[in-house]
Amino acid sequence: MNITVLDGYTLNPGDLSWEGLAQMGNLTVYDRTLPGETLDRALEADIIFTNKVVLSREIISKLNRLKFIGVLATGYNVVDVEAAREHGIVVTNIPAYSTASVAQMVFAHILNFTQQVGLHARQVRDGEWSSHQDFCFWKTPQTELEGKTLGIIGFGRIGRQIARLGDAFGMKVIFHNRSVKPDVPQHFRQTTLGEVFSNSDFLSINCPLTPENQGFINEKMLSLMKPSAFLINTGRGPLINEPDLANALNSGRIAGAGLDVLSVEPPGKMNPLLSAKNCYITPHIAWATLEARVRLMKIATENLRAFISGKPINTV
Repeated sequence: MNITVLDGYTLNPGDLSWEGLAQMGNLTVYDRTLPGETLDRALEADIIFTNKVVLSREIISKLNRLKFIGVLATGYNVVDVEAAREHGIVVTNIPAYSTASVAQMVFAHILNFTQQVGLHARQVRDGEWSSHQDFCFWKTPQTELEGKTLGIIGFGRIGRQIARLGDAFGMKVIFHNRSVKPDVPQHFRQTTLGEVFSNSDFLSINCPLTPENQGFINEKMLSLMKPSAFLINTGRGPLINEPDLANALNSGRIAGAGLDVLSVEPPGKMNPLLSAKNCYITPHIAWATLEARVRLMKIATENLRAFISGKPINTV
């Protein structure tokens, strides 16, 4: 059985092992696969794993040996699932492997805004503290999280974990979700989208991307936010109208944005958020802690093992 990993580098840049997959077949791992290389590399595969390499209807129709596609992520939009189904190909994904890691990144961005540890550490290294006449100094306001309002859009596993962390900091938690969430602590209040935008001091975006909500964080919604509020997005980049957010930041309409995702990744050099005022962008790494990647690799291996045993799991 031929097992092909089309783009394994982001999951495993060298600090993990592919041994679990290798035990189940003849394994070939490519660090990266360009669109023009996909068909040739996949043609002899019985099993394919992909993270971001697209497996379109056209490509799937030509892969006569293919029996299984394992997506090395939670989102599976890179695979034409309907075409796979028509050809009898099982498609699996990796659910709930990075919940703690993504929630942690949300607070890394929040704490960056409240404390600016990196900025102050650089000032100390540059000698400013040594030459200062007072015992302390600060370049930005130091902000306490207790009593601030944390708004969350999308209250799935990650949203709930962010709420727990906010609660531990003494924050007031409000959230918006498409469906009613009855099984939440009473002090986590579900409310309207407009109220979450209007009342939040820190607003975390954690909802899935759909055709209906693409670009919904636009000038209209941003205008509802407090000028002192911060927007954090670890969900999906296309949820945000990026020129509108850049304008809101540059005009002081909102205080700042912490983003781990953008609409196009890697971003083009002309993306307006790259130079926007008080906009901190991390390169889509919220999911990528060592612990989360170990978990992802383990689940991917279990998915294939279950498929081989005739009892597939985590199918989409």
